[in-house]
Amino acid sequence: MDDDEYAKLIRRMNPPRVVIDNNASEDATVIQVDSVNKHGTLLEVVQVLTDMNLVIKKAYISSDGGWFMDVFKVIDQDGNKLTDTQVLDYIQRRIESNAGWFVPPLRSSVGVVPSDEYTTIELAGTDRPGLLSEVSAVLTDLHCNVVNAEIWTHNTRAAAVIHVTDNSTNSAITDPIRLSAIQELLCNVVRTNSGSRAAKTVFSCSDTHRERRLHQIMFDDRDYEGVKRARTSASRPSVTLMNIDKDYTVVTMRSKDRPKLVFDVVCTLTDMQYVVFHGMVSTQPLEAYQEFYIRHVDGLPINSEAEQERVIQCLEAAIERRASEGLELELSAEDRVGLLSDITRTFRENSLTIVRAEISTREGKAKDRFYVTDVTGNAVESKIVESIRQQVGVSKLKVKNNEECSVLGTSRASQETTMGYLLSNIFKAKSHS
Repeated sequence: MDDDEYAKLIRRMNPPRVVIDNNASEDATVIQVDSVNKHGTLLEVVQVLTDMNLVIKKAYISSDGGWFMDVFKVIDQDGNKLTDTQVLDYIQRRIESNAGWFVPPLRSSVGVVPSDEYTTIELAGTDRPGLLSEVSAVLTDLHCNVVNAEIWTHNTRAAAVIHVTDNSTNSAITDPIRLSAIQELLCNVVRTNSGSRAAKTVFSCSDTHRERRLHQIMFDDRDYEGVKRARTSASRPSVTLMNIDKDYTVVTMRSKDRPKLVFDVVCTLTDMQYVVFHGMVSTQPLEAYQEFYIRHVDGLPINSEAEQERVIQCLEAAIERRASEGLELELSAEDRVGLLSDITRTFRENSLTIVRAEISTREGKAKDRFYVTDVTGNAVESKIVESIRQQVGVSKLKVKNNEECSVLGTSRASQETTMGYLLSNIFKAKSHS
């Protein structure tokens, strides 16, 4: 039996143990996870919580000695504890499914289980005004219906994962000649103004989580390079690295809090082949503080200045890729072929730029979210928004409240408490090793 098969046997013999407690905290549901550790375990757990749209208020992570022990304090999007027994049972089964059995998704979950009912298209290239409008117009002309999609932009780069079906069959497109034509035309759109950076259009069979895949696409496209760092700007994340006793590299991050922030950071560290051994997360209404003790999968901390700089750049990019910049508009309408093409064309004709978008359809209803600015990256004038709403339908297109908040500093007392907690866990782990 090789090492990989032996590791799988150990995990089967020691399935994850998940305890969910609504009495341990006054203002949050406490989820404790104990399991055999493997690279990516932390990401799998955080991904489950993220897919359920839960807010991680606090987290304590420890995984020395081959065993994973994490505690998460979570609330729903309304700030309440989780009381729905179906949701609690689903969370427990989903986390335990890492041991190897399948759990069907809840209706409200997103991006949990891959589907063979649609064709997945991945795009990467230089961002520009009107890009999504052009892409969706091409897909409409080619008789493709966009059923789900997510589009991110960062540092002049754009990435998208788009799920499409054939208009006539409402199923995946499998004809290789047609797929080749779709790829060629989309490549022409994405390649425009790409300069020396390569544009990419591929059909994917990967079952990788959609949001993780977007991080991977943008990482491969090196969107983290060449970012101008205005350290005086309160809106920029702060990422620092420090080595301790040649055992760990301590990564400390402060940024404005937002949904899915912890997932974005853990996803990036995991895909960069770093293992989190200890850590803590603490979020307040205006700030998120994260601290992780990491090593590379080879067991070593980060030793070179070049690698430290690269990790800082990549984590800053991960935090910024879906920061809620721009005005948030929500479209709710009956789904139809060409709907996305029409709404994005309306945005383009009114000189709006889409900086991020989430497209979804369910039971014949389209529910799309767009984050928009003007073509210069500034706030959109209210009269333009109202004009667009009149064109699309006031009841269909709504402006969401996304008031900007500035980042506050973490107090020294808070930092000392955090460091004390983590160091005590490290020394405990060493004393038992």
